[in-house]
Amino acid sequence: MIADLDETIKKVLIEDMPIKNGEIDVKFEQPKREWSAKLTKPTVNIFLYDIRENVELRRAQYERVLNGNRQETVAKMKNLPRRIDCYYMLTTWAAEPEDEHRLMTRCLMTLFRHPILPRHLLVGTLRSPRYDIQTHVARHDKLTNPAEVWSALDNEMRPSVSYTATLALDPWTEFTAPVVRTLTFRAGQTSTLPTYQQLDEGSEVPEKIYIGGIVRGKDKEKEPKPGLEVAIKGTGWFDKTDNEGRFRFGAIPAGDYTLVVWPEKGKPKEQKISVPGEGGDYDLEI
Repeated sequence: MIADLDETIKKVLIEDMPIKNGEIDVKFEQPKREWSAKLTKPTVNIFLYDIRENVELRRAQYERVLNGNRQETVAKMKNLPRRIDCYYMLTTWAAEPEDEHRLMTRCLMTLFRHPILPRHLLVGTLRSPRYDIQTHVARHDKLTNPAEVWSALDNEMRPSVSYTATLALDPWTEFTAPVVRTLTFRAGQTSTLPTYQQLDEGSEVPEKIYIGGIVRGKDKEKEPKPGLEVAIKGTGWFDKTDNEGRFRFGAIPAGDYTLVVWPEKGKPKEQKISVPGEGGDYDLEI
């Protein structure tokens, strides 16, 4: 993934500066003395010197993985990707200082124009990213002591610019869990947080329950039925199935009810339910 990031940055510089006929090299090597001594033409060097997790963007949550199986009875879940900051040091190399400064200016103008790397230039594993690849140029809190950097590289000090790109790294594998069909919402006052998650006795308000199900056909394929009206008989709760045949009702008091669905042809279909019910199965077949 990081190699693909290097190639993407290179493509941005070549196409947007622009660099024609290989007149300028774009390298990602350590700018040591031996390396710089071998240069034969103007060069932009973008050296990756550090990689760290961006903890400000960390989310300890799960996401549902959609796999196109409309009849699944389990939900596929996985952790959200971790966000990684890749820190580069950008330098320019030429025979004359004036040429180096002109080349540095062109690089800065190009990179400032792209705070988000263009999706059409992304390569390899970076194609179709979950998150935009954000970048930062010349941040004041990076490369704060360039003399130490050049001393470690055993080379003469020269102008350098920080460049940061944030990637989404996804090391997690998905896992399966039962699909949530019933959600119970309880509210009230509490004096035990953050030690205990408990409502004070007598402060509870009547709980509300959210339910959902799928309307399918009785045929062999059991295809979901979109666009059908579904209601809870005698209550005023009403919904219409979406493209996956799903319907939802919210803030329902506990009790026994009758679900009603109106097919495109024929009589309405009714089904007795309990809220909340064991297993939380509110699916209908017509």
